[in-house]
Amino acid sequence: MEGTMQGDDLAAIAEKHQGSRRKYCLRTCMSAGCMSSRADAIKKGLDAEVKAQGLEGEVEVRRVGCMGFCGLGPLVGLDGMKEREILFEHVTPEDAPAIIRAVQAKDHGLQVADPDHPFFSKQMRVVRANGGIIDPERIEDYVAANGYRALYHVLTDIRPAEVVEEITRSGLRGRGGAGFPTGLKWGTVAKSPGARKFVVCNGDEGDPGAYMDRSILESDPHLVLEGMAIAAYAVGADQGFLYVRAEYPLAISRLQTAIRQAKQLGLLGGGIFETPFTFNVDIRIGAGAFVCGEETALMASVEGRRGTPRPRPPFPAERGLWGCPTLINNVETFANIVPIINRGAAWYAGIGTERSKGTKVFALTGKVQNNGLIEVPMGITLRQIVEEMGGGAIGGAKVKAVQTGGPSGGCIPAEYLDTSVDYESLTKLGSIMGSGGMVVMDDSTNMVEIARFYMDFCRDESCGKCIPCRAGTVQMFELLEKILSRKATARDIAMLEELCDLVKHTSLCGLGQTAPNPVLSTLRFFRNEYTELLQPEPAGECAASGQ
Repeated sequence: MEGTMQGDDLAAIAEKHQGSRRKYCLRTCMSAGCMSSRADAIKKGLDAEVKAQGLEGEVEVRRVGCMGFCGLGPLVGLDGMKEREILFEHVTPEDAPAIIRAVQAKDHGLQVADPDHPFFSKQMRVVRANGGIIDPERIEDYVAANGYRALYHVLTDIRPAEVVEEITRSGLRGRGGAGFPTGLKWGTVAKSPGARKFVVCNGDEGDPGAYMDRSILESDPHLVLEGMAIAAYAVGADQGFLYVRAEYPLAISRLQTAIRQAKQLGLLGGGIFETPFTFNVDIRIGAGAFVCGEETALMASVEGRRGTPRPRPPFPAERGLWGCPTLINNVETFANIVPIINRGAAWYAGIGTERSKGTKVFALTGKVQNNGLIEVPMGITLRQIVEEMGGGAIGGAKVKAVQTGGPSGGCIPAEYLDTSVDYESLTKLGSIMGSGGMVVMDDSTNMVEIARFYMDFCRDESCGKCIPCRAGTVQMFELLEKILSRKATARDIAMLEELCDLVKHTSLCGLGQTAPNPVLSTLRFFRNEYTELLQPEPAGECAASGQ
């Protein structure tokens, strides 16, 4: 069937699949989080109970990806009831009979999530529209949800330059952390001369507490593949690479399944939709090196070399994989492409703020009542996320700070919770958007310990290629240790700040350049927690230093 797919064929697949749907659907979350709590046994139990009750013709038990409210997992959704969707929380395999009783409109006695809870009602699902709805291991589910229509549209109706223009007008910025305009990057690769070009999806998500990209890959792998294919058409590439960290085995497995299915239907490979366009995708598995999230280190790893950064320029858009122009975007960036093509640049640009368009997926974690995956429009405030959606700190404690951006980000104190969540506003406070990690801290949190934790992470993950990062992160960690052990003086704080400035401005890549951010932000907003731990300066030294 390869190379014979047409738009009518997509419609036929969707119609046939819709026709096979049953009256009721039990959607069982089988993302990594719920799988760690026996979600596979829950699905088996539901399948067995449906069979035992003779309900195969009425009830479908569907494997789905992440439903978002991870703190309530494992989750099972029930569709088809007269009122509204029912979402069962903290489900166990032994709950299968009670869930089937709920299908039969009988008392079930199970905990049910409130669909009007701010955690759900304040979300705007663009990237995650299919998450928790479709079976990520069945391409028919994706096609029935309008999948691969955008690719068909661009290949048959739009010139590559027009695709680049559409992405540019949407205002989409890279969701990997830096926020570089996506359309500008695509345009640069499209204009770069070269006999061959590549498209790379960066799925090397390594920030502590972050799992946005993992969830997208586990829940909707075809969305990312279709976005990559559209990008390849726009820039003139014929080969793509999905770089995924080895710690994500479920995401890798589902990507492998998705690629195989897309090839079988002729949606990857040669002559896609009977056009001259050819696009193939291979998976490259990372080996646990955080630095390979940096694009030049990632490219070295894809080529089979040690994953260490190199100076830029030249940038990958001009000289990337094997010296060829290469487009690199992260998972969430590619996942935005299909919605933009389907609904238009003007629609997407109408979401968010003037300079930060669209939605952003965050992993809301830490000392917060409601934790999980959320997708919100840019411009929402930190307070709306943490206090309304997240329900505030656990056990009646007070929110002390919110850390965004992972090891490259900063800690934002509670007095700034009314800050708009957008690239510029977070940068002004010494943090960054990052890839989407958002860790809540309460009033019991020691902010110096937080700085030490992130510095420990950075010194361990430094590739060691440049001295400022290799040595500077170690020295900063040792100074933080000295402060926490109450052996430091004010001179050590001054030295710590000097080191932060040096590492920030002289490191080779983004890992070292941003490693001081957690230290700098905690010094800026929680300096008293540092000074309370200091020893007094010896009188002679104070006089000599002018203090």
